[in-house]
Amino acid sequence: MLRIESVTKNFADVRSLDRVSISVPDGAILGLIGSNGSGKSTLLRVMCGVILPEEGTVLADGFRVWENPDVKKDILYLSDEPFFLPHASLSDMRAMYKSVYPAFSDEKYAQLLHAFGLDEKRRIQTFSKGMQKQASVLLGLSAAPKYLFCDETFDGLDPVMRQYVKSVFAEEVAERRMSVVIASHNLREIEDICDSVALLHRGKLLFQRGLDDMKLSLQKIQAIFPENVGEDAFASLPLLSREKRGSMVTLVARGTREELETALSALHPTFCEFIPLTLEEIFISEMGDKGYDFAELIG
Repeated sequence: MLRIESVTKNFADVRSLDRVSISVPDGAILGLIGSNGSGKSTLLRVMCGVILPEEGTVLADGFRVWENPDVKKDILYLSDEPFFLPHASLSDMRAMYKSVYPAFSDEKYAQLLHAFGLDEKRRIQTFSKGMQKQASVLLGLSAAPKYLFCDETFDGLDPVMRQYVKSVFAEEVAERRMSVVIASHNLREIEDICDSVALLHRGKLLFQRGLDDMKLSLQKIQAIFPENVGEDAFASLPLLSREKRGSMVTLVARGTREELETALSALHPTFCEFIPLTLEEIFISEMGDKGYDFAELIG
């Protein structure tokens, strides 16, 4: 398990992280979201031991990450701007990664090289941005880390390749119990792969919650009620929002489906349908309930 405990990081007079605490179980994928400048990249660099925080600590399997080579050989960071040795080919980078990561898998390297269709003898600096992202992912997954930290990894990948990379992530998590943290400002990129989501805003952690828990605790309902059902009839419901268009009423309410079905049946709707919420809708509802403007949080 990875544990980030009360981490604070300042750059001059700017507080980039403010007492952030997050946990990532083995074999889980955490989505780290927030607007540009919220502290996502700084937190990832602290987590992999590149930056030392003023306060707090990062523990991997109970051991401090900072200046601990035995732990760092199990940690890999995919930056939003991948670094490659000058004039290096993929074959050259493969040799470098093998010298650092003892669990490097030649089999995984060959599999991904074939899937991405990259020329391992060509200098990486001649690759397009998307090809460089593919090269970064290829090397990162071939290193077989226990903890993989990704900063906007899906940017620059075409839709087909993006889905393929997600499927490889899921396979590695299922087979090797790898833990993944994916930082992104795009909820749609991560909602189909993450087990939980943590939201950073101006260096503070607003919350971390499991996606299944969030989806089970909020419901979106479209219904048509008799004309004699007025606004006061909804007062007893744990509503987060209510919108009416014509005769159709759209509700977002807190509670399980069974609880809300029972409550709504007392209003004798002529039509009632539960609709799955997207992750973005969940966050808009949750943050609005806490008094935040979600558009500002994500930017």
